[in-house]
Amino acid sequence: MFENLTERLERSFKLLRGEGKITEINVAETLKDVRRALLDADVSYKVAKNFCDSVKEEALGQDVLKSVRPGQLMTKIVHDRLVDLMGGEAAGINTKGTPGIVLVAGLQGSGKTTFSAKLAFFLKKKKGMRPLLVAADVYRPAAMEQLRVLGQQTGVDVYTEEDNKNPVQIAEHAIKKAREEGYSPVIIDTAGRMAIDQAMMEEIGTIKKKVNPTETLFVVDSMTGQDAVETARVFHEKLQFDGVVLTKLDGDTRGGAALSIRAVVNKPIKFVGTGEKMDALDIFHPARIADRILGMGDIVTLVERAQEQFDEEESKKLRKKLAQDNFNFDDFLKQINQVKKMGNIKDLAAMIPGISKAVKDADIDNDAFKEIEAIIGSMTQYERENPSVLNGSRRKRIAAGSGTSITEVNRLIKQFDESRKMMKNLKGAGGAAMMQSLKKGGMGI
Repeated sequence: MFENLTERLERSFKLLRGEGKITEINVAETLKDVRRALLDADVSYKVAKNFCDSVKEEALGQDVLKSVRPGQLMTKIVHDRLVDLMGGEAAGINTKGTPGIVLVAGLQGSGKTTFSAKLAFFLKKKKGMRPLLVAADVYRPAAMEQLRVLGQQTGVDVYTEEDNKNPVQIAEHAIKKAREEGYSPVIIDTAGRMAIDQAMMEEIGTIKKKVNPTETLFVVDSMTGQDAVETARVFHEKLQFDGVVLTKLDGDTRGGAALSIRAVVNKPIKFVGTGEKMDALDIFHPARIADRILGMGDIVTLVERAQEQFDEEESKKLRKKLAQDNFNFDDFLKQINQVKKMGNIKDLAAMIPGISKAVKDADIDNDAFKEIEAIIGSMTQYERENPSVLNGSRRKRIAAGSGTSITEVNRLIKQFDESRKMMKNLKGAGGAAMMQSLKKGGMGI
């Protein structure tokens, strides 16, 4: 996401490189290019203009220190204003109540049902809650079945009434069940339409009035750009929702919705969907998004994802194996699976400062590990546990069995040996050592 905007802004800041000071002329030239970059990213003209005006006002009031170049100062100012534009701080979700009630609204196809399940999984896994999903979409074929399947995947109970076509009654009955059986929060997945219509708005308005939710969230497909912003405005006039959820932010989105929506409806973006898996849901952090837009990476989110996959017991076993020089291909495969669980490989690489530009056009996909897994899968259990026995004839057999070449098998074995040496040098601390060093370095995690 944001790749084109990042590239355009980098070009804009080049106009100030080599300049001795900030002047009204060179600021105007830079911001003219910044405004074009924002418009190309599908940010509304009014938002882009107001943004550039605020940057200009701050930039012309700044004295450039000898240790700071004009381009660096402009980058900082733009970063700060981007953070402000997107809401400043990450916004929480209100799940208080007996039970707490979260009403999910949006157009059909925006990803409401999937988000509802992701949110339930997020609250269960990270907050220790016992959510109840409610299938209140009585119009879309298979909507209830979709939510039921997602509930099974996430281990979250789903409330349905197959023959009831009254979404208000379904929601009220679900809330009663939650109150009696100790569920909280109740997450109500409502019906959407292909476009905004009066009947749809009346129905969602009635549901909100009857169930009195503690949190109303509007879900919008970020790939629809300015259409998403306009839809959010219309929904907010009717619903007065508490926050926005942007789905499909991992897709081919230019970022305009993320940059514009807060300014238009004055409500925070609370969550972003970053993939199809149930754990691909992130809290929206404006500062981190600004970092990514300006090519600074997002190391904090990267480390948080690593922490989520970090297993203390597995780490102890790994340290013991490394100390005894018993690290093998089964352990290597476990490390690969942990990386895969962290999310899209290209997105992860882009979170590392200085790497985002390098991987922009790189052909990296989530199947990058398939060849490695095939090679290891073609080894016998004895070979995986005893890598030193992999002689020429064994390697030839493994290459044939995995559909690869001996060169590729040799390359993997070399990578394995290098990984084992590196991890041994870290004294088996692995991810834990990285976490501790980042904490000491003031990353605030």
